[in-house]
Amino acid sequence: MTHDLFRQDAYLRECSAHITATAEAGIVLDRTVFYPLGGGQAGDSGVLVLEDGTEITIADTRKGKDADGHPTSDIVHIPAPGQEDRVAQLAPGMAVTARIDWERRHRMMRLHTTSHLLCHVVPQLVNGCSITPDYARLDFAMTDPLDKEQLTAAIATLVAAAHPLTVASISDEELDANPALVKSMSVQPPRGTGRIRTIRIGGEGGAPLIDLQPCGGTHVANTSEIGPIVVTKIEKKSATTRRVVLGFAQ
Repeated sequence: MTHDLFRQDAYLRECSAHITATAEAGIVLDRTVFYPLGGGQAGDSGVLVLEDGTEITIADTRKGKDADGHPTSDIVHIPAPGQEDRVAQLAPGMAVTARIDWERRHRMMRLHTTSHLLCHVVPQLVNGCSITPDYARLDFAMTDPLDKEQLTAAIATLVAAAHPLTVASISDEELDANPALVKSMSVQPPRGTGRIRTIRIGGEGGAPLIDLQPCGGTHVANTSEIGPIVVTKIEKKSATTRRVVLGFAQ
């Protein structure tokens, strides 16, 4: 089991850790700040620094799987190609420093939080999403047309309002009693631990609630940190789907 430090603090850029396993799939640590691909958000990249200063470049991060392909609680750090000799020297018990590419991660944090703002602006179910360092894409189950300028302006207003973001959790039973909290048709919140992580934007001290939904991704602490974001494209993907693409303002 890998202790996922990023769940409690998305601003951690590095941590000390020990290797628990090495395999063809990648390197497993006992704890990590690397977010694995999931919930539409891309996996982190960065480096593992050995005690002698040697660096192993990590190109991607994924959730572990067992021999039957079922997900495990391990997080697998995938080395970039061309490092086979260095990776071959690794062994369980070795100490490393796990360090993410912070600029890349922070861009995804900003875009991921913006995607939650977009769910407030466009209150329709989402049937697909993708969060990358360069853009975010959400597919809404709807037939009405959308306007780029109007959406961009609405998002800018929410960003400027400096709404705080709160990470909390609810029980499986609370989620079952409030199924409308799940706004994604394609990604269901993970169950099994009895608690489901939630992201709340606004709603503190009498302030209006902007968004509340289960989410395991990484986010900024306040909407003001997002900065200038624009809607770069709106597409009609099908008769019942409208795709909205977000990007950083140039």
